[in-house]
Amino acid sequence: MCGRYAATKNPATLAAEFDAIDGLGDDAPRPDHNVAPTKSVVSVVTRHPRDAEGMPEPEVTERGLRVMRWGLIPHWAKDKSIGARMINARADTAPGKPAFKSSLAKRRCLIPADGWYEWKRDGKAKQPYFMTRTDGRSLAFAGLWSTWHEPGADPDAAPLISCAVLTTDAVAKLTDIHDRMPLLLAQDDWARWLDPDLAATDDITALLSAPDLAAVDALELRPVSTKVNSVRNNGPELVERLAEETPLDAPSLFDEQSAS
Repeated sequence: MCGRYAATKNPATLAAEFDAIDGLGDDAPRPDHNVAPTKSVVSVVTRHPRDAEGMPEPEVTERGLRVMRWGLIPHWAKDKSIGARMINARADTAPGKPAFKSSLAKRRCLIPADGWYEWKRDGKAKQPYFMTRTDGRSLAFAGLWSTWHEPGADPDAAPLISCAVLTTDAVAKLTDIHDRMPLLLAQDDWARWLDPDLAATDDITALLSAPDLAAVDALELRPVSTKVNSVRNNGPELVERLAEETPLDAPSLFDEQSAS
């Protein structure tokens, strides 16, 4: 968890929902019902804007939408392929992990999602479920981000920006599906989480162990087609409720690493 999710809202809608500036333009990813590792995703960050000389303005902050690559690439990595193995970060261990420690202290984000997929074992098969809010609001995954420059590349070239989803122990009804879940943050906690001047203090540590229980209560755990098992499939049919009389298909083209 979490290896696949859906993100289909347009940037203008997300900007309004997260009280953020939409500056994505042509860089905005297309609506995606089957977001998989290494894809481009929309995130929400708060940063100090830079003045004409490129220096941060310490008295001003801006919350905006940003495109990132899903799968965090630490700044010290020699190769970007490491990101495919770092799509998630455990909230309980991230503070002590070299790959995530710096990002937790300085570069936190929110990753908006319509919902996420999880797989529940049913005998020899795995039944996918789509966890989504019944009221249509976005879920806010707690995330970390990093910048990476390819070794030997032009130092003035734009860095590759990547992110990871923080996960925690599943709670309430989600425990019937899987033992892990994304760390969902309540709207009242967004400003603290995104604050670029708030280091990894007790406030941040408290948020790591405080999933949004109201959001969990608002979730529908919807069985869906095993078509989602393949990243080649993408469309609204992936999030449609599976009819009770429909037999489970045998898993095919299922990426264990991505969906575990």
